[in-house]
Amino acid sequence: MPAQAYAGKECVCQLRKGICDQSCVRDMLSTPLYIACLRLTGRRCLVVGGGEVGLEKVEGLLACDGEVTLVAPRAVPELADYAREGSIRWEERDLRDSDLDGKFLAIAATSVTEVNISVYEGAERRAMLCNVVDVPPLCNFILPAIVRSGPLAIAISTAGASPALAKRMKREIAESFGGPYAHLAVILNEARGWAKATLPTYQDRKEFFEGIVNGDPDPVELVREGREGEVRALIEAAKQSHAATVTGRG
Repeated sequence: MPAQAYAGKECVCQLRKGICDQSCVRDMLSTPLYIACLRLTGRRCLVVGGGEVGLEKVEGLLACDGEVTLVAPRAVPELADYAREGSIRWEERDLRDSDLDGKFLAIAATSVTEVNISVYEGAERRAMLCNVVDVPPLCNFILPAIVRSGPLAIAISTAGASPALAKRMKREIAESFGGPYAHLAVILNEARGWAKATLPTYQDRKEFFEGIVNGDPDPVELVREGREGEVRALIEAAKQSHAATVTGRG
């Protein structure tokens, strides 16, 4: 049923407003989101909920080297396996407010409204990052659909309006961008040290890399065709050209 149908009636969403005032959907699409990539290595992350959704969130955090604590009375076998092998810490019980202490972020992945609200309110008191799965009003950050290939990560967000659309876009983007782009990123990263040591300004370094990426022949096509040596030759030629330019200015 459209959210508009509930206006003025008893609230049925997880905001528990009493009488629905449209808070759960109003302005959702007009809220600007600050897109950032978080470095989670060694950071303490909390996941509440041991079902399939909790598993998905735990695996996403582990993929980024997060230090994960799971709080749930029960958990799917895969999560239990992670706990047994020491990949995560599993508190096999209901949530306590103190579980949020010292955590960098929290993700609530339960179907219990009271628990989800407790996670959100506890996180807000601590100025923590918090995501309540599928409840955008109880999130201060959302998790986009991610296409990953090597060092390449592409995030797709619909601001919570349609996760299904984001998943379709993820599939289509993965088909168009992937292996060759990721491999080119690795090759270009090898030149970053030279660029920082040789090219004195941000603008110099920007022109160096953009000249390679947008040049002719197209380095992506060269990688796609297995002609990696030609890509490296392009980079070496660009190094000589830009180094000469910098020397000439000096």
